[in-house]
Amino acid sequence: MSTDEKIEQIVDGLNMISEDTSIPRNIRRGADEVKQILRSSNDPIDLRVASATSKLDDLANDPNIPLHGRTLIWNIMSRLEELA
Repeated sequence: MSTDEKIEQIVDGLNMISEDTSIPRNIRRGADEVKQILRSSNDPIDLRVASATSKLDDLANDPNIPLHGRTLIWNIMSRLEELA
């Protein structure tokens, strides 16, 4: 599987977060920011992965995120580690 295909799978997971109305708006907005970071082809993949992982870590530690949202973020982070 190519890097681009893996990124699209990760973006699909981020879309699940963005579209879930039970997740607070700031977390959904953060998921959209992570999508933009990953799709930014101006930066090397390792820099995009590091930036996305850092942002997702902040989102996962938000006290208002529901458990299923945190689990989704952790799954996405583990998929990002495969790209690094």
